[in-house]
Amino acid sequence: MYPSHIPMYYNYPNSQEAYLYSTPFQEENYYHAIPGDRQFGGFPPPSAPPGQGPAAGPPTSPPPSFVPPEQVEAYAVDPGGIARCLFSYTYVWLRGFEEFWFYPTFVGRNSVSGYRWTGYRWVYFGIDLRQIQSFTCY
Repeated sequence: MYPSHIPMYYNYPNSQEAYLYSTPFQEENYYHAIPGDRQFGGFPPPSAPPGQGPAAGPPTSPPPSFVPPEQVEAYAVDPGGIARCLFSYTYVWLRGFEEFWFYPTFVGRNSVSGYRWTGYRWVYFGIDLRQIQSFTCY
């Protein structure tokens, strides 16, 4: 009835343990078979041109202490438009009323990544360009 290579263990039916327990897959540390950093699902982080991406590092000082006035809302954010803000303090307004200081280090076709200010430190962050309502660079 059951394959012979799967060990079967029967427990009491009314106990807290499972009634039928089998362990068909015996390999330990399955995810260690994939090389790279586990932070990105077992694969290494995407490579970026030299001087861009997480290797560029966060800014060494906090962003300006003021909140700039919001610019005219754009229908869509162009990668070329936000590329002029690379490696400079950028204030970002997202669709859904979230806003924050951002330090972009990489601009792709559909996304931008860099460092986001949490209020006391910079954390690496990436977002789809469609989520950005408007932005301004300093």
